[in-house]
Amino acid sequence: MRRNPERRSLRAKRDAVLVLDLQRVWHANWQAYGADAVWLQTNREGIRVARCAVERQMGGLGFQSARRVKSVRTTTPDTSAPRPLDRVNRHLQSRQAKPAVGIRLHLRKHMAGLAR
Repeated sequence: MRRNPERRSLRAKRDAVLVLDLQRVWHANWQAYGADAVWLQTNREGIRVARCAVERQMGGLGFQSARRVKSVRTTTPDTSAPRPLDRVNRHLQSRQAKPAVGIRLHLRKHMAGLAR
């Protein structure tokens, strides 16, 4: 059973007409326009519409503006070059592995049968 299209809200009726204009403007401009540019173009053409309505409809249609994508520049080390020496002459040593105090206490309770 189909619903009566005349019983739709005024917003839904306006949006149905607006979608056609938005699709036309977006495709005519190489699918590069964002919501602001589409809104400006529709207003230039005499189609009075709120910018929030254009944003909402473009989001619903999945239309996005073209983005300027910069290539990622990463540095790659020269493996054949010598590495710089440590200038502060640090002598790094690791500590002895000691269990934390809480662990020792828990182990003592466990050994004595007091742990829950």
